[in-house]
Amino acid sequence: MKKYSKLIIAAIIALIFIGTFVFLWQKSQPKEIVYSEFTPKMDSIQKTTIITGKIEPRNEVNIKPQISGIISELYKQPGDYVNAGDVIAKVKVIPDMGSLSSAESRVRLAEINLQQAQVDYNREENLHNQKLVSDDEFDKSRQSLCQAQEEKKAAIDALQVVRDGVSQSNAKASSTLIRSTISGVILDIPVKVGNSVILSNTFNDGTTIASVANMNDLIFRGNIDETEVGQLVNDMPMKITVGALQDLKFDAALEYVSPKAVESNGANQFEIKAAVKLSEGGKIRSGYSANAEIVLARADKVLTIPESAIEFSGDSTFVYLVKGDGKEKTYDRHLVVTGLSDGVNIEIKKGLTAKDKVRGPEVIADEDNKK
Repeated sequence: MKKYSKLIIAAIIALIFIGTFVFLWQKSQPKEIVYSEFTPKMDSIQKTTIITGKIEPRNEVNIKPQISGIISELYKQPGDYVNAGDVIAKVKVIPDMGSLSSAESRVRLAEINLQQAQVDYNREENLHNQKLVSDDEFDKSRQSLCQAQEEKKAAIDALQVVRDGVSQSNAKASSTLIRSTISGVILDIPVKVGNSVILSNTFNDGTTIASVANMNDLIFRGNIDETEVGQLVNDMPMKITVGALQDLKFDAALEYVSPKAVESNGANQFEIKAAVKLSEGGKIRSGYSANAEIVLARADKVLTIPESAIEFSGDSTFVYLVKGDGKEKTYDRHLVVTGLSDGVNIEIKKGLTAKDKVRGPEVIADEDNKK
């Protein structure tokens, strides 16, 4: 019994050894290389580029106060449409004590001068009625009285402006009422009731009360690489896709290419602007991220093959023409002249016909599929 067991074990070991030897021998045998093959065909090729940027109004205006003070009322909110001249907010003036004191002093002085001018006028009027002074002297006293009256009105107006920000004589054009300077949509109101605001002057830009823009006049702003900027021309058509609105696309026309590059992530890029053509009823919010697709070059009805079939050697390009069939198949290296490429297919200008067959890349066998 033990004798048969030893024979069986020896036979199993022999089979494993022979199987391993056969497997390794098969693996060591050279495999037949199989190439994909292509037939040139007539097609259209276009070279496009995608530019990332954002949508924004062409003109966005910051509304600022003409006086300093505190926001007492807000009449509008972001998203509201306003016409030029509409009131957005009201400012309560906090008067400067030095200016207020000077204005009050001016009013008191004007009152004293007016009283004296009135006394002089009354005296001259009595003398004039008695024919004791000339008409010329009387006219001068009347003129002095009128000037004193106007000076008092001006002093009172100045005091009201310093104290309240508005006077009775210019109430309709009050600088305490912050008005929109253009017609459009309010994009932002960065202040609240109770916030202090300052007017724009030589030393500061002033407080922005609201940002207003015409949302029917939008532009796309982005950057393009220096390797592609040379192919751009004004009025070039573009397709705008908004990231948050995938189903919505807009046409645009290139209208500006910056003459100066800016460095971004180690590469030189040029800013571009394009006028967005809104479709009827289409609404876009300011600041949307968007992609612009531009066709840089296009070739229609040209002979094309996959670019993977091209061999690049220096300034020359070659293909391998398929000759024969089956085991007699050969590949002849052939010079061709190429044109436009879209990264997948390439234009053949010279060297091939639609009847030729071209060798492509080697076909890589999928071992998993075989199993």
